[in-house]
Amino acid sequence: MPQPADPSAKTSPLANPKIAVGLVLLAAGGTFAVTMGARQSMGLFLGMLNTSTGLGFASISLAFAFGQLWWGLTQPFAGMVSDKYGAGRVLVTGVLMVALGTALTPFMTTTLGLIFAIGVLAAGGAGLAGPSVLMAATARLIPPEKRGMATGIVNAGGSFGQFVFAPIAAGITAAAGWVVSLQSLAVLTLLALPAAWVLRGNSQQAAAGVAKVGVPVKTETTGQAVKRAIADRSFQLLAAGFFVCGFHVAFIAVHLPGVVAACGLPVAVAAWALGMIGLFNIVGSFGMGWAVGRWRMKSLLSLVYAVRAVAILAFLFAPKTQTVVLVFAAVIGVSYLSTVPPTAGLVAKFFGTAHMATIFGIVMLAHQIGGFLGAYFGGKSFEWTGSYDWMWYADIVLAVGAALINLPIREARLAPRVVAA
Repeated sequence: MPQPADPSAKTSPLANPKIAVGLVLLAAGGTFAVTMGARQSMGLFLGMLNTSTGLGFASISLAFAFGQLWWGLTQPFAGMVSDKYGAGRVLVTGVLMVALGTALTPFMTTTLGLIFAIGVLAAGGAGLAGPSVLMAATARLIPPEKRGMATGIVNAGGSFGQFVFAPIAAGITAAAGWVVSLQSLAVLTLLALPAAWVLRGNSQQAAAGVAKVGVPVKTETTGQAVKRAIADRSFQLLAAGFFVCGFHVAFIAVHLPGVVAACGLPVAVAAWALGMIGLFNIVGSFGMGWAVGRWRMKSLLSLVYAVRAVAILAFLFAPKTQTVVLVFAAVIGVSYLSTVPPTAGLVAKFFGTAHMATIFGIVMLAHQIGGFLGAYFGGKSFEWTGSYDWMWYADIVLAVGAALINLPIREARLAPRVVAA
């Protein structure tokens, strides 16, 4: 039985050669910048939410931790809908949810209320408009030989958003208060809505595009693709390493302001530290996008996790001055989300792009399970011991484990590069 026609097929960017690659990258990177920037800046408001609600850091951390988990849980389902019906409507829904959740956060006075605003709406919306949908939409619209750098550029968009949004949020907070700051972030989020038009399209159109160039297309259902991925040993190892990445990223995003405060440094240092992470992750993302075409992606992942272990170990024993915090943020920034391009690249390499949003969404779910634990136990650790030292110890051990677990992934060696005379 023939598949029903997709209503957006006639006007899909995939079928329109006039739409430049740059516009696709601007739409995907810009969306990631807005959703990631708003979401990653929320850690700046943890102390203010505690003062306003009196709920305690552990209870508020639970809302942030649930958001980490829900962000991951939404992505496989967002990927399935995007693969079948197109990315455009998924992205519109996600952006509106992020804006609504961010706007409602200051009015929540209970743990359940914060879980709903931060965890369900804002984080869920960021999951719908997150990397699984954005990376897959980009991969469908970009020629294969440009995908490595393209994923790096899209990933850099998320970093740029964090770099820009954190200082903006801190500045508005200083000038008009934290409530106005959150409301402003909600409005800024709506700037991502036009990107949905550029990125609309589904896996049927991707398959049709491949068929046009004479490559036979093997039909595979989403369920079959997911079963094949989950049974693959290399996929399991990749997901396990990405779990560790989520643990690191969530702990730092949510609790770095608390770490800075525990060191007796001004609040502004926390905002600039988050901004430095975003700025230097742009460098890491571009660098990784360039590197994935030159070295095996599993080796690059192992290197990133090893760098994190060394950086955290050095920070743990260094004097906690403003300079040390900013240098640490810069080093962590280089490795912060630079795991995404090689991870997405391996998923596309192993399983193709037809069901990439769904399969990469599963990897992101593993990432966010780690994120839930990193965000929640960061708060519990501080509540139990009065410091974050044990979380840093856990970070080091997990980083070393992730560096080792990526090495057995079965990735073919790259062909030797030909150097022009």
